[in-house]
Amino acid sequence: MPPAPPVPVPAPMPPTSYTPLRERPGRRLPQLVLGLFLYGFSMAMMVRAGLGLAPWSVLNEGLARHLALSFGTLTNLIGVAVLLLWIPLRQRPTLGTFANILTVGWSSDLGLWLLPSDPALPLRVAFLAAGVLLNGVSIAVYVGARCGPGPRDGLMTGLTALTGRKVRTVRTGIEIVVLAAGWLLGGGVGAGTVLYAVSVGTVTQYCLPRFAYRSERDRGTAATATRRTRPPSSATRPGPVH
Repeated sequence: MPPAPPVPVPAPMPPTSYTPLRERPGRRLPQLVLGLFLYGFSMAMMVRAGLGLAPWSVLNEGLARHLALSFGTLTNLIGVAVLLLWIPLRQRPTLGTFANILTVGWSSDLGLWLLPSDPALPLRVAFLAAGVLLNGVSIAVYVGARCGPGPRDGLMTGLTALTGRKVRTVRTGIEIVVLAAGWLLGGGVGAGTVLYAVSVGTVTQYCLPRFAYRSERDRGTAATATRRTRPPSSATRPGPVH
């Protein structure tokens, strides 16, 4: 009876911890800035779609009903507030953290300025679908640069490390909690909100291995593990006993 084929083992998630900027900054810093810019722009796409905002944007809108502050300003202030939740998770702010606070607000405002304010329904649907997809990809891009996560994603990576659960599970849980808080404050919730909350974690988990920077230490560790698990070649395998 032939042996059963081996069961494929899912590839482990790559490391997302901070790597010092002295290691390949020319590759990682542009990736960080691009990811943050796309993240803010994707938020603007979902706002212009008008079919339901992302949970953090629902929270922004809910707070805007009670505070006379702009969308971008609230985005930055909430980012600062989320930093306080890092304390029990032993996360430390880095360049990526402050770059997130400084970049996402203005890039979303730029997107709101560039995109039409009252598009037709087919274009609104396209904005929603593209915005959700782009948001998940952009998270993987700038987190994968390993310059340190932004305030919200530091919460995600910190809880992932603490609980040992998948990025998808942790991210989706955070989005649902934030969504509930925004809705209670009067933020608008729609079909797009639900789509985002249940899908962005999956998109991020799929894309993260493709964009994550692997440091020299990571590559050395992976090569050592491969040599230890590789089966012996025919040249070194013991022959039959006569």
